[in-house]
Amino acid sequence: MTLSANEVNTLKHAPAVEGVLPVILERWSPRAFADRDVSPADLKKVFEAARWAPSSYNEQPWRFILGVRGSTAYDKIGSALIPFNQAWALKAPVLILGVAKTRFSHNNSPNNYAIFDLGAASGFITLQAAALGLATHQMAGVDKDKAREILAIPELYEIGSVMALGYQGEPAALANEQLTSSEVEPRTRKSLSELVMSAWDQPAKLS
Repeated sequence: MTLSANEVNTLKHAPAVEGVLPVILERWSPRAFADRDVSPADLKKVFEAARWAPSSYNEQPWRFILGVRGSTAYDKIGSALIPFNQAWALKAPVLILGVAKTRFSHNNSPNNYAIFDLGAASGFITLQAAALGLATHQMAGVDKDKAREILAIPELYEIGSVMALGYQGEPAALANEQLTSSEVEPRTRKSLSELVMSAWDQPAKLS
C-alpha cells in the first residue's frame, strides 16, 4: 500500500538535532506535486530569500528564469528537461532555471565561484520555500544546449539546474513504480565523520 503525502513527509523528516533549524531538517525533494498553484506573493518571498544569499565580491551572479504553468517560459524550460524528469516535473506548477554570470562586473575577470554562488542562492530558495509549506526538487537532467538556444541565454552565463517548485502531492500519482519507490524511501546522509575533517581522512572532533 502506497503511503500518503502526509505519511511520506513525516518519514522524510531528519531526526531532530538540538540547535539546528527545523526547516533544514524537514526540507526534502519530492517528485510528486499537487495540482495547486503557487501564489505570486510566495514566489516573491522565495526570490527575495535568494537575493540575500552570499556571493564572492557581492557579485550576485545568479539569474533565475521563472516559468509558471501556462506560460511560454514554463513550456520552454520543460521542453529542455530529459524525458525522465519530464515524466514528473511537468506536474509542478513552477519551473525555475538557474544560471550564473561567469565574469565579475567590476573588472570583467573570470568568476570561478559563480556556480557555487548560484548554488547558495538556490539553497536559500529551497529553505524559504520549505518555510512557506512549499516543496522543491532540483534537477541536473537538463539539455543545456537546448535550454540556451530556446531561452536565448548569453554565453556569458553558465547554466545550472532546473528547480521544480509547488506543493507536495500524493506518491501514488507518480508515473511509474520506480518513481513511487524512490518517493517513499527514507532519507539518508553520510555521517559527519565522513564529511568534516581536521586533516585528510581524519575526522574532526565535534564534541
